[in-house]
Amino acid sequence: MEAHNAAVSTIASRVKQFHERQEPFRIYHGHTNSTRRSSRRADNTIDTSKLTHVLSVDKAAKTALVEPNVTMKALLEATLAHGLMPYVVMELPAITVGGGFSGTSGESSSFRYGAFDSTVASIEMVLPDGTVTRASKTDKQDLFWGAASAFGTLGVVTLLEMQLREARSYVRLTYRLAGAAGDARAKIEAECAKEGNDYVDGIVFSNTETVVCAGELTDELPEGEVAHQFLRRKDPWFYLHVEKVLKQLRRSKKPEAVHIDYVHVRDYLFRYDRGGFWVARYAYRYFFTPFNRLSRYILDPFMRAKQMYQALHKSGLADTYMVQDVGVPMEAHEEFQAWLDTQMAIYPLWLCPLRIRRDDPDSAHGLHAEFARADAPMLMNFGVWGPLAGRPTRREVVAQNRALEHEVRRLRGKKWLYAHTYYTEEEFWAHYDRASYDALRAKYGAGYLPSVYEKVRVDVEAEEAAAAGGSMAARARRGLAGVRPLPGLYGVYKLVRGGDYLLQKGEKNGVADK
Repeated sequence: MEAHNAAVSTIASRVKQFHERQEPFRIYHGHTNSTRRSSRRADNTIDTSKLTHVLSVDKAAKTALVEPNVTMKALLEATLAHGLMPYVVMELPAITVGGGFSGTSGESSSFRYGAFDSTVASIEMVLPDGTVTRASKTDKQDLFWGAASAFGTLGVVTLLEMQLREARSYVRLTYRLAGAAGDARAKIEAECAKEGNDYVDGIVFSNTETVVCAGELTDELPEGEVAHQFLRRKDPWFYLHVEKVLKQLRRSKKPEAVHIDYVHVRDYLFRYDRGGFWVARYAYRYFFTPFNRLSRYILDPFMRAKQMYQALHKSGLADTYMVQDVGVPMEAHEEFQAWLDTQMAIYPLWLCPLRIRRDDPDSAHGLHAEFARADAPMLMNFGVWGPLAGRPTRREVVAQNRALEHEVRRLRGKKWLYAHTYYTEEEFWAHYDRASYDALRAKYGAGYLPSVYEKVRVDVEAEEAAAAGGSMAARARRGLAGVRPLPGLYGVYKLVRGGDYLLQKGEKNGVADK
């Protein structure tokens, strides 16, 4: 803790300097899974990139003290060493604990345990005036729940106390074939209602075929059964494996046919890392590269989600693809999927049921204060990731994103803010709880910091003004940026130059065990 406390003291001192000048600052974490552009500079930044340690794991209390930039992979490895694991583990191993907390992340166990922030017991935080404080579900609840969705705009989270559960060695994974959206929703709701299920999600391969996946933690591997793996270079991408299962279920022609796998727990939790769910397939198409087992083996170091995000940032291609996660109430599932099919026809889609309702009425604070309401609905999350039809202009891409945001709002859903956000300010605050958020900002002196809206919005007008201006050379560079595959090659070049594509085992985080 001495090293941690020294680091926090340095951060607090720097925050205090910004506060004295009432000068906004940004937080530098080291890496990100956001698709947003950064406005970070050396003179406007609080650097938290060294807070990457699991400080302790308490086996008796089933808790861990974790710095915010610990990755999901490092957290899982540290806790598994004690026979424990987190309740919610985001599917991409480079997502950080702090990012999961501040961004309301969820995954396939969230139908039961809620978003990642619901599994955090307490936090340490540097307030906007440089004061170091603690908040929890029972003390300073307003600050705790406000920070859980604030994207760093209420202060700097420097430590989190995680709640843990007993670990198991395998996941018994059952696949069921569903037809149209109504059948898929019914099967997902049925799996969520089963007491033994720990994980539920689904992959929509077409408007009439969805594979529903339900997982149960277990230590038993039946005799003759071989546990599947998806993390090694020679392993299949998980979604390609599910595609094969789909064909088997389709051939059976039995409505209640199932396919059962046993999967190593690490491989299940990070099953979507290789190929970034399935979006890496679009990279093969973009670079005119054959998509087969050999090419996937050769290019595997570039096909992990972290590396893909980094290349995507540098290339600017996020501006031309649909990269959105949105949740709509369960009863709106069919209507929203029909809209997606008509408007975009992007497949596969990811389905993930999310229990957003917070059981404690004292949790009604922050951007998502409404989650504390007793009638907060179960959401179906849709992962919509892929190219739009044709060769759309930037303005057409913006229009499609705006249409998606409008439809989600009309259906009383939620959009997760790691992705490009095109709302006007009025639209944004009609969608999130401004009164609660602003009250927290005033109470804790965060008014001089950027708001969530200012942090996540895409300024299209500024983009267009920049595109219209500049020197002839700058305009020529922008013109080349539209020539396929030059932007992608630039993104790969920056990735190779940084050397991160060589990291096959994730971050090297220090672990001090209790």
